Amino acid sequence: MAHFHRLPGPIADIWAWQHRGACRDRDSAQFFHPDGERGASRGRRENAAKRVCERCPVRAQCAAYALSTREPYGVWGGFTEHERLQILREGWSGELDVRGLEARLTTPSR
Repeated sequence: MAHFHRLPGPIADIWAWQHRGACRDRDSAQFFHPDGERGASRGRRENAAKRVCERCPVRAQCAAYALSTREPYGVWGGFTEHERLQILREGWSGELDVRGLEARLTTPSR
């Protein structure tokens, strides 16, 4: 479940990064799994979404947003929901830990 109390207020500057996202004009279905999707089908969709994220200029901000709000669904900043849970378990310290997050962005997924 998302932690809505962690979301910032409606301040345009905080959300402006979203306008520069590589995913902005894409179908959101590429980034969020439909009910019952599993196995190879899910892996192909997630990998295609991650390829979009690889060239995104706001990838770190997107990933930080998803981690700080505990976004429960989809690929954000190149990380699936399962990968984000792993990052949180390993001790991601919040939006200020962008350097640590950027280091993860440059290493291949496990």
